[in-house]
Amino acid sequence: MLTSWGRDLDPDAVLPEYPRPQLVRDSYLNLNGRWEYAFGDREPEVYEGEIIVPFSPEAPLSGVGRQLQPGQTLWYRRPLRLPDGFAVPGGRVLLHFGAVDQECRVFLSGVQVGAHEGGYLPFTCDITDIPEGMLVVAVRDDTGSGSRGKQKLERGGIWYTAQSGIWQTVWAESVPAVHVERLTLIPDLAGSAVEVTVHASAGTAQVEIFADGVAVTSAAAEVGTAVRVPMSEVRPWSPEDPFLYDVAVSLGEDRVAGYFGMRSFGVGPGPDGVPRLLLNGRPYFHAGILDQGYWPDGLYTPPSDEAMIHDIATMKRLGFTMLRKHIKLEPLRWYHHCDRLGMLVWQDLVNGGEPYRPLVITAPVLTPLWLDDRRHRVFGRGDRAGRERFETELRQTVEHLRNVVSLAVWVPFNEGWGQFDAARIAGELASLDPTRSIDHASGWHDQGAGDLRSLHVYFRRFRPPRPDGRVLALTEYGGYSLPVHGHVWGSGRFGYRRFDDATRLGAAFARLHLREIVPAIARGLSATVYTQLSDVEDELNGLLTYDREVLKLDADLIRSINEKLRLA
Repeated sequence: MLTSWGRDLDPDAVLPEYPRPQLVRDSYLNLNGRWEYAFGDREPEVYEGEIIVPFSPEAPLSGVGRQLQPGQTLWYRRPLRLPDGFAVPGGRVLLHFGAVDQECRVFLSGVQVGAHEGGYLPFTCDITDIPEGMLVVAVRDDTGSGSRGKQKLERGGIWYTAQSGIWQTVWAESVPAVHVERLTLIPDLAGSAVEVTVHASAGTAQVEIFADGVAVTSAAAEVGTAVRVPMSEVRPWSPEDPFLYDVAVSLGEDRVAGYFGMRSFGVGPGPDGVPRLLLNGRPYFHAGILDQGYWPDGLYTPPSDEAMIHDIATMKRLGFTMLRKHIKLEPLRWYHHCDRLGMLVWQDLVNGGEPYRPLVITAPVLTPLWLDDRRHRVFGRGDRAGRERFETELRQTVEHLRNVVSLAVWVPFNEGWGQFDAARIAGELASLDPTRSIDHASGWHDQGAGDLRSLHVYFRRFRPPRPDGRVLALTEYGGYSLPVHGHVWGSGRFGYRRFDDATRLGAAFARLHLREIVPAIARGLSATVYTQLSDVEDELNGLLTYDREVLKLDADLIRSINEKLRLA
C-alpha cells in the first residue's frame, strides 16, 4: 500500500528539507537517496542492491523488502564527496544521523569514525580528518531489552512490523572550530523574557530576537551560561495563535538561526476549583488524538514533509488541539510543523524491557488491577542495564526536544509496557524539565505520582473516578473500527468495537461523546485522547485510512464534537 506521497517519491530528492529547524546554518549536504545495501556478518566485496535512505529495508519505499533479523548485520555504503568550498578552513566537518535502529558503526575510507546504540535519537560523527571516501554503516537490531516501541518481529493486532536501520535523514555540515553546538531556549511568559543558553566550547555569543522579521531585543551571552533576555509586548503562543519568535546567534564566524514561542504549561485550579491543565496561566482543554506515526510505505519514516503536514493540519481542521505521539520519537521537522501550525504535543517515551506478561499489560483492559512497579521482574524490567539505558535515553530525549514549543506533557510509561519506578521517574522528569506536565503511567498501574490521573477506557462505560488532587485525563478511549474497501493494508480486522458502515460508526462516535465524555468535563475531565488518527496495519480504528486517502466520518460531525469538548 502506497500513500500519494510515496507514489510521487523522487529517489534522488528524498526528504531534502533542512532537518534541524531550531538550529539552522547555511552549511548543509543531504545524503539521503540511493545507497547500496547487503546482509552479512562481514562487509561483502559486492553489495546486493540499492536501498533508498532513510527508509528501513522493511519499508516498501526502501526498495528492499527484507526483514533484518536478530544476529544479522545490515551494511550500507555510498561514496561521500564534499562540494567545492564546502569545508570551512580550519573548521570541522560533521556527519549527522537523525536516527538508526538499533546499533550501528560508521566507517569512512575504512576507518571507524563513530558508533551509536539506541534507535530513536540523533548522533554525530566528526569526520574532519577523513572528510571524503567510501561511507559505510553497519547496523544490527537485536533490541533485547532496549527501546523498541510497538515494533514486533511477529506483528499483529496492536503490534506492528519491526523496522531497522537508517530511518531519519543523513546529512553533513561544515562548522568553524568554535561553533554553536546547541541552544537552550526557555520562555518565561509571566516575566516577559526568554532564557537563552548558548552551548559551545568557548566565547561570547550575540543573541538577537525578531518578531515578524523586525528585531525586538538583543543580548550578549557567555557560552554555557543562561542569559535572561527581557522582551516587551509579548505575544503568547497557543493553538489559536501559534506565533513564533525568530532568534539569530553569532559566535565568532558561526551563524545559526532558530525560533521559540512564548507560552507556559502547568496545572492549576479552574473556576470551579478543580485541577485543570493550564496553557498560558488559564485552563485549556486538550482535545487529543492518538498518533502512532506509522506509514504503510515508509513505516517509521514519513514519505515526505508534506505527509507530516497533512496529518497535523487535518487533525487541526477537525478541531483537535493535541496529538499524543505514541511510543515513538519523530524527526524534528514534525515537531516544527506542530509548533508553527499550532498543535499541542504529548510526547511518549519509547518503551523497552523484556517480554511483557499478559497479566500486567492486558488484564487491566477488562478488570481493575494495580501492581507495584517496583517489582521489576513482574513488569519485564529485571535487567538493571536495560533500566539504566532507559533512564539515559530519557535524559537525552528531554534535551533533544526541550526547545519544542508545542510539547506540553511527557508520558514516560504506557499500560505497564516496560514500566518501572514510575513515581521516581516522574520526579526525575520534573527535575529535568519543570516547564511541562507529566503523565507518569498512562492507562493503568498508577503509582500516585505525576500531574495527571490517566485512564484508558475500552469495552466499558467511562465513569469519572473520585478526585485525587491531580488532573483527570482520559488518555485512550474509543478505538472504533471500520474497514474501507480498497484502503485496508492486510487481512487483520482489529478494533475495540467494530462497525460495517460509516453511518453506524458516526452515530456511535457521537453517542459516546455526548453521553459519556462531554458530561464528565464538569466533573474534572481536562484532556481526552481518542484512538486514533489513522489505521495502522491490522488496526482499523483510525479516523483516516492507513494510506490517508479516506476520512471515515463526516468532518463536520468530528468538529462539532470537539467544539463541545472545548466549550463544556
